[in-house]
Amino acid sequence: MDKSIYEQTKAAISELCETAKLKEGNIVVVGCSTSEVVGSTIGTNSNYDVAGKIFEALYDFTKSKGLFLAVQCCEHLNRAIITERKAVPFTECVNVVPQPKAGGSLATQAYKAFENPIALEEIKADAGLDIGLTMIGMHLKKVAVPIRLKNNTIGKALVVGARTRPKFIGGVRAVYDDNLL
Repeated sequence: MDKSIYEQTKAAISELCETAKLKEGNIVVVGCSTSEVVGSTIGTNSNYDVAGKIFEALYDFTKSKGLFLAVQCCEHLNRAIITERKAVPFTECVNVVPQPKAGGSLATQAYKAFENPIALEEIKADAGLDIGLTMIGMHLKKVAVPIRLKNNTIGKALVVGARTRPKFIGGVRAVYDDNLL
């Protein structure tokens, strides 16, 4: 029997956070096409109920680990970010409220569920989960490192992970901290 959408999402976010060695206070960005999850082409069949199950798994897990969840909107909102104000207390917000067909179902679920939601033009997250090939790279810190997940599908959608690491600077004499890799 196939795992439920909730279980698949929880397995993927758990694997990402473990592999990326995330710590309390880190930010995880997630992009999601519920159209892809249900087997349709991205942007053609947004599913609010599926988004609810995915959001619940993501939020339950990240909250339990002391991580901040940031959800990427779809292209109709220029891939804006929805997160909680406490994740980015000093940033400049934008004024938009996502809807299933303008922002996406997952971002809509996030905006309704977060304690104090905020919309941003961009964020620099420590790791990310891309559900349905939604292109989250613009919201990751430099330098992004791809993670090949074992839990690489949610429904019918492909799932890709990424973590970040600090840039290497210096030359041949530079010494690097292996704990930051």
